[in-house]
Amino acid sequence: MDVGKLVKMANQIGEFFAAEPDTQAAEASIAEHLRKFWAPSMRSELLDALDRAGEADALAPLVRSALQHHRDILQPRQAA
Repeated sequence: MDVGKLVKMANQIGEFFAAEPDTQAAEASIAEHLRKFWAPSMRSELLDALDRAGEADALAPLVRSALQHHRDILQPRQAA
């Protein structure tokens, strides 16, 4: 999927949870939503883009922070 579309969708999720006054709770909710409802390949592409300079610049600060702080639950599990 196009990284730009993933960023746009992630930012829309972030906008919803931005109403939460507790930033840590908002970040956790964003990460949990992505974990539950996004395909592992979508999460992996977004995390890969986060690591590449310039590709995820359009991420909202709250979303970027959520990805960074909750990367462990967002990283797709490797097949055994």
